[in-house]
Amino acid sequence: MLENGYVNSYIEKWKNGEILLNDKRVKLIQLIESEILTKDDLYYFDEEQIENYITFSEQWYFELDEWETFIAPFIFLFKKEDDEPVFDEFVINMGRGGGKNGFISTLANYFISPLHGIDYYDVSIVANSEKQAKRSFQEAYRVIKKKGNEALEEEFEAFKSSITGLETQSVFEYKTSNAGSQDGGREGAVIYDEYHEMENSEIVDVFSGGLGKVDCGRQFFIGTKGFIREGYFDIKYRECEDILNGLVPFEGVFPFVCELDSIDEMDNPENWEKANPAFQKPLNKRGIRLFNKVMKAYKKLATEPSGRNAFVTKRMNFLEDNMENSVATREELEATNRPLFTTNQVPIGSLDFGSVRDFSTCGLLFKKGEEFSFHSFTFAIKHFCDVNYGYSNSANDVGTEKKAPIKKWEKQELMKVVDEPSLNPEHIVDWFIEAREQYGVRKIVADNFKLDILRPLLEREGFEVIAIRRPQSIHPLLAPRIEDGFANNRFIFGDNPLMRWFTNNVYVKETSAGKVFLKKEEVKRKTDGFHAFVHALYKANELDEEDYSGALDLLNSLDF
Repeated sequence: MLENGYVNSYIEKWKNGEILLNDKRVKLIQLIESEILTKDDLYYFDEEQIENYITFSEQWYFELDEWETFIAPFIFLFKKEDDEPVFDEFVINMGRGGGKNGFISTLANYFISPLHGIDYYDVSIVANSEKQAKRSFQEAYRVIKKKGNEALEEEFEAFKSSITGLETQSVFEYKTSNAGSQDGGREGAVIYDEYHEMENSEIVDVFSGGLGKVDCGRQFFIGTKGFIREGYFDIKYRECEDILNGLVPFEGVFPFVCELDSIDEMDNPENWEKANPAFQKPLNKRGIRLFNKVMKAYKKLATEPSGRNAFVTKRMNFLEDNMENSVATREELEATNRPLFTTNQVPIGSLDFGSVRDFSTCGLLFKKGEEFSFHSFTFAIKHFCDVNYGYSNSANDVGTEKKAPIKKWEKQELMKVVDEPSLNPEHIVDWFIEAREQYGVRKIVADNFKLDILRPLLEREGFEVIAIRRPQSIHPLLAPRIEDGFANNRFIFGDNPLMRWFTNNVYVKETSAGKVFLKKEEVKRKTDGFHAFVHALYKANELDEEDYSGALDLLNSLDF
């Protein structure tokens, strides 16, 4: 068994109830116990490096918190076969004020020191603004220049834009995240500060390209949840989720994610420790000061509720569903996972064919009493799926609904990926012909966009095509039915995570004309299935609610 005193202490304190951990940190510990500590034949802790780093930090900076001394050993965990780090990426995500910047200040300074001992091990801190990028750099600069720290000045040459380790000739610098003005160097470590502000992976692609030119290349992603959705934060967060849920191997990325497990926990300050390890008991002086500050902000919400979103996101590190903006809650979406039904009615057909170059969804709507059963099938273009979801990548078999595991949904026969430059409309026509043979569908409701291509083909086959000229114009009319249907569990999508993904990607916007249903993100978070469902609901009143099966059986039994 692999052992390290700091790791063992942290795990034991959690097991003894001395530390309160959120679900993601519990899963991390379980992975460490099963996938790391049991493999002493494959891995080893460099105890000398671990002790050197902790001693250096506490002698010149401050006493490290236990979450920092817990992570540090995994920075210096190596493979026996090649002495390369087991983890070359560290994702550290927690509520504001937890001490992330102080941690990376000590790491950056140590990495360029003779104690680390790797020549030309340059360190860059990258952030969205110069002020943020300089934060940890300035802390290191001030420590080196502080009166009484002459021993550090002998080891480091500190200027206001760079700090150089004289023995290793390693340079510590700060940079802003303007991908167009940066070139990848030969960094040993890159630290992305407040990476939740990054809208895409461009800056990571630039800086990660320089890694590997010196030994033990590492990347650190530190931040708190932000307000940019489908940016780089969401990419890394989903990657962490997949690792912690056992969907991908526990190697390469070390996910240390602190957050509330549910929004209800916010109203009990005892739970704040889940989101911010600075609140681990007993609180030190800095923890007491931070706790009082957060408590003051919490109490202020009673009279200034407009600050709730920022408090929940930044202090509790939690993304709260906004009921005014979401078309359905998580529980309401899960309630759609009931067996689909058919009736002797002729269903309403529907279609969302918004773009021939990405997704298109066909559907059939049945009604029984107050319930609606929506049967759907989606076609998608392979190139779009490759670019946006990594469809052809073998790893796409795993993931969550948020990650859009296209191959998995295809295997479930919820969709079909076609290798065509644009969707051949005959796929749609053939699907409805087969649906007519099985269920007798005659009417198809669709967005007027692209119907100049489809309408002649469908009408040629005898279908009646009902065009909605301006789809958003029907949204205010249908919004009460849609809200009521989800709230009272009247909609059934069957075992169809693709339809729930479509629906989860929709938000409701209030306009002068009423509520409209829009995309939460323009490219990757598709909504085609939901809009096909809305189109069908537009003509739902035409569904014959009578069940004529008994009368038909009687007629068939008569001998005329």
